Amino acid sequence: MAYFERLWSEAPDSEPEHFEMRREFAVGAFAAGSRVIDVGCGAGWFTAALAAAGFAVVGVDVAQEPLRRARERFGDLDLRLAGERELPFEPGSFDGAWLGEVLEHVQDTVGLLEEVTRVLAPGGRVALSTPDHGWALRLRLGLRRAAFEAHFEPRADHLRFFTAGTLDALLTVSGLEVVAIRRRRGVLLASARAAR
Repeated sequence: MAYFERLWSEAPDSEPEHFEMRREFAVGAFAAGSRVIDVGCGAGWFTAALAAAGFAVVGVDVAQEPLRRARERFGDLDLRLAGERELPFEPGSFDGAWLGEVLEHVQDTVGLLEEVTRVLAPGGRVALSTPDHGWALRLRLGLRRAAFEAHFEPRADHLRFFTAGTLDALLTVSGLEVVAIRRRRGVLLASARAAR
């Protein structure tokens, strides 16, 4: 997609925010040796971390530029281009799915999560992270006009803003059984299970 190619062409080539915390969460979310899909893998940091931890991992993204960066930095990873709502895999292909800082960028979140569920084996795990828009942040933004306008800049790439409650509702309506949602350092860390 041209939109995401443009975003990636302008993005710095650096380690993801809160990388160690999110890496630890992702690696701990799946059973040893699981087949995992890294949805919205970007420049491959988590794909490489999951592979190094012994998972059979495939990274997918909607843009070529981040996949190019991932190949350049990490070498031989299984990386593929995919549509925002179409994953090029058979039903039940994976035991788990990692979506790190992805949902806030997606127009059709329910459609994406339904597609992720389709490629998971029965009982497959989903682990994800997304920025937390809890009450304290909302209060700060509501009290300071400049902070509100900067945070919700209309040209920014975040389309969605989640609280623990709205994330729980999204996962549930998408056919997932929520296991846990935790807040940590401004990030929501969620795990869920395919209900089928």
